[in-house]
Amino acid sequence: MSTIGSTAAPVRERAGASLRERMRTDPAYQGFLLLRIGFTVAPIVFGLDKFTNVLVDWTQYLAPWINDIIPGSASDAMYLVGVIEIVAGIVVGLRPRYGAYLVAAWLAGIVVNLLTYSGYYDIALRDFGLMLAALTLARLASVYDAPGLRR
Repeated sequence: MSTIGSTAAPVRERAGASLRERMRTDPAYQGFLLLRIGFTVAPIVFGLDKFTNVLVDWTQYLAPWINDIIPGSASDAMYLVGVIEIVAGIVVGLRPRYGAYLVAAWLAGIVVNLLTYSGYYDIALRDFGLMLAALTLARLASVYDAPGLRR
């Protein structure tokens, strides 16, 4: 059986422990919570910013070939992107076992967009790392947000 942290309790047994106990003693659960909070808040904040462009002008990251095939302007596309990101953040907050895969798929699309647009390879690499973190959240959610698990 696998162990977590300094105690010898298996992951499945610890998943049934009280929330307070898991938060205090289970490093994997702590990681799950950190990733869940991050992938809830960040997509919602960045999605909202697609409507205001306070952080950055998001249209600069849209590859020209994508802009050519979508209806409307790059700004219109960013409004749609914003809505999708907000929804993804909400889904992670409510059901991380599904939302994490949604965010990972979305980030994969962003990576493809950025890799096909010269000059943004560093951001593509960062988003690839975020995609791996989202997949990690999905794996942790298979234990800590499993169907039928009492909260």
